[in-house]
Amino acid sequence: MAQAFQDLTVWQRAMEMTVCVYALTKSFPKDEVYGLTSQLRRASVSVASNIAEGRGRMTDGEFRQFLGIAQGSTYEVQTQLLVARQLKMGDEEMLRKAEALCIETSKMLGAFIQSLGARS
Repeated sequence: MAQAFQDLTVWQRAMEMTVCVYALTKSFPKDEVYGLTSQLRRASVSVASNIAEGRGRMTDGEFRQFLGIAQGSTYEVQTQLLVARQLKMGDEEMLRKAEALCIETSKMLGAFIQSLGARS
């Protein structure tokens, strides 16, 4: 039987990243609630969501496609965190933690995608 998405370490790491992003963006200016705050939160949620949705697909090829979308979302999150840093939004320690989790998730996704490619 296929491993449940909740058991995937990469999904767990993506969830940690999302929780960290939510905590970080709580301190963003209120006038950013529909801007960077919303964008960062949606992009971070997209990572774990695409991993989960891909796990529910029928083939490794379909799963790999959703992992690729998740990978793209990690790049989106990294970019938005850089924007937040340049605008001096959020706590620096929380920014570093979110960046580290995002980079780690991205690397894990890359390795996972390669492993699925090797099995096809």
